[in-house]
Amino acid sequence: MDQSLVPASRRIAVFGAGYIGLVTGACLAELGHGVVVRDIVPAKVAALTAGEVPFHEPGLGELIARNRGRLAFTLEAATALAGAEVAYVCVDTPPGPAGDADLSRVWAVVEELTSAPDLAAVVVKSTVPVGTGDRIRQALDRAGLAHVGYAANPEFTAEGKAVSDFMRPDRIVIGSADEATGRLVADLHRGVDGPVVRMDVRSAELAKLTANALLMTRISFANEIATLCEGTGADVEQVMAAVGMDPRIGPHFLRAGLGWGGSCFPKDGVALKQMASDTGQHLQLLGAVIDVNNLQARRALQRLKEQLGGFGGKRVAVLGMAFKAGTDDMRQAPSTVVASRLLAEGAEVCCWDPLARVTEEQPWSHTVRFEDVREALAGADAAIVVTEWPELAGLPWEEVAGEMRAAVLFDGRNLLDPARMRAAGFAYLSVGRP
Repeated sequence: MDQSLVPASRRIAVFGAGYIGLVTGACLAELGHGVVVRDIVPAKVAALTAGEVPFHEPGLGELIARNRGRLAFTLEAATALAGAEVAYVCVDTPPGPAGDADLSRVWAVVEELTSAPDLAAVVVKSTVPVGTGDRIRQALDRAGLAHVGYAANPEFTAEGKAVSDFMRPDRIVIGSADEATGRLVADLHRGVDGPVVRMDVRSAELAKLTANALLMTRISFANEIATLCEGTGADVEQVMAAVGMDPRIGPHFLRAGLGWGGSCFPKDGVALKQMASDTGQHLQLLGAVIDVNNLQARRALQRLKEQLGGFGGKRVAVLGMAFKAGTDDMRQAPSTVVASRLLAEGAEVCCWDPLARVTEEQPWSHTVRFEDVREALAGADAAIVVTEWPELAGLPWEEVAGEMRAAVLFDGRNLLDPARMRAAGFAYLSVGRP
């Protein structure tokens, strides 16, 4: 790293050791800051202290190991805040009963900040509704922390490449009410290869939700066009390749498939829609985007069901369980819908994924998981590709066809070559391709 870009070292407390908090803490330590990450789960803190990363994220384990001298983990808020100049709030904000973001963890952190006499700024990376920063500002003032600055610094990282997204981002969005706090947060990122975009707090809060909503819209639109392609004989891959060449549009997030999942898109889409409803507005387009996504996996299953003549008594291999390749995250994964519907219609479900973290909850407690993908496929009446793992593209499908009871495959990610699969003897279905 160019030493001229190395920031003056700061003492930083990071609240939350999930994907965002842990990546934020490790990357800030990499930039030269002293960081203490606080979490309330004893097993997680113990694992991190022992050098074990509790989830799969490429490059994160190496980053933590390299910065052991500047990075520590604790269960105690007071320990994290001792001498801290900046507190980062990186806790999760899951949907509440009405769809609004549950900010209880955010407020729990804010309440603990009164014990931080050296604090200069509070920075919220958690995804929160517009106006949350104003309420936190008021809470800080009431607690005698009027001298502490406040900034919204939303994250734009994607699981599977979160470290590179932090260190080489498209943009660093900083929303602050005062110049000094905005400058402080920008200085913390010196050495990061990405432009700083300064704005007010409310605009920064809305920027994150808007970015995710637009990406969701592109995916759902591609899936709508895929449905049209299935009815007209066009090929969605060719259509979107041509469309994406337009520089006004670009090629990203125009891949048809089984829809989006994960920890951000489903939660943020519902939160934005609910936030609009709370202000007396109805985001009609966003509602349609969510509806399209909710139907996508079910549409695929209906086509596979028609091919098989029903799922009752059939063995179906679910290939891929994590919501996308490169991660072990199962939150809101399309595979959960797929497995649930197959079981509900009487299928025997076997599954494979190289990384997915699956609990004994429904529906997975009623499925059989295989470590080897060939074993999952052996004797199956059909298979459905749910996650775009590259291992699937490299399988000897000509051999696999002879190992299955019936060579029927639905490619829910358009990962495989149709001509090759049909030549191998498969009844091959995909999304939006003839």
